[in-house]
Amino acid sequence: MTVQGGNTGNRLLLGIDLGTSRTVVMSDHGYKNIIRSVVGYPKDIIGVKMLGKTQIFGDEALQRRSALTLYYPLRDGVIRETGDGDYNAAAELIRHVVELARQGEARDACGIVGVPARASIVNKELLITVASDVLSSVMVVSEPFMVAYALGVFNNAIVVDIGGGTVDICGMKGTVPAADDQVTLLKGGNFLDERLQAAISQQYPETQVTRNLARLIKEKYAFVGATEEPVRVTLRAEGRPRLYDVTEEVRAVCEAIVPEIAEHLAAIFRSYDPEDQPDVLQNIILAGGGSRIRGLDVMLAERLREYGKARVTCVDDPDFIGCSGALKMAQEVPPEFWDQVGFVGGH
Repeated sequence: MTVQGGNTGNRLLLGIDLGTSRTVVMSDHGYKNIIRSVVGYPKDIIGVKMLGKTQIFGDEALQRRSALTLYYPLRDGVIRETGDGDYNAAAELIRHVVELARQGEARDACGIVGVPARASIVNKELLITVASDVLSSVMVVSEPFMVAYALGVFNNAIVVDIGGGTVDICGMKGTVPAADDQVTLLKGGNFLDERLQAAISQQYPETQVTRNLARLIKEKYAFVGATEEPVRVTLRAEGRPRLYDVTEEVRAVCEAIVPEIAEHLAAIFRSYDPEDQPDVLQNIILAGGGSRIRGLDVMLAERLREYGKARVTCVDDPDFIGCSGALKMAQEVPPEFWDQVGFVGGH
């Protein structure tokens, strides 16, 4: 297989990390961006007149949500199958990120798209169908595999990718990961947002806590184990701002995902040959937005203590590392060989 460097002709190569909460895109022409995975449509003609357009994406859609009907077309990291609205919103979101990456130039675009490790064949085929409208060649690969590819870690390692919709755990064994080497858990960042909103509302029923506000608190303060400083946030009760201590709520919610991650991490670890297990134990990698949960690396290492002293590390750039792995793969593996790596489509 020939390694290709840079862009070939006028073809634009893309890496896309299609997430439940955020979609990340990078191109081989230096473009990179993060977009909230939400599409908004004006509720009526007043909204169209005020906004000047018929669809809005990302943070702008969230900021103007009172005038919009919002669609979150990705659930658990794959396209929702609840109706035409979600399907159309997913198609428009993908088209939007590809057009942004083109930067106003008419280029033939090829892209590698990341999905949860155990996404079904139906989900992958649906994504390829949608993406093929805007990409001449498209390949779908698992998100933790993209992280491993970015790091150049292909053997005796385990990647734990904690995203908005899912937690993906993938054992790297010197080949493209098989189904038995991967697991997808449906308790990612969105699960934490929901639980944190409920926990704060239960502890302080007079407060007004939205899901978006719970997400902001989580993204700023998430931790497990001990903390040096209490988590105090300003919330509103009947419109009046007050300072609340939510330390225990944040801790309990974040620690709720640890047992299941540790259980499946240990199961994949035990699937390695015994002579390889000491090396694997020193090469456990946390990625995704959830890798920012303070103390998570230490707590997971402690949960693996019965197997020996584990080394759990966090990637330096959890926002872009999966996407950069997809782009790196697109640059190094020509599209004509993509069918040897993942699900492929195009037009």
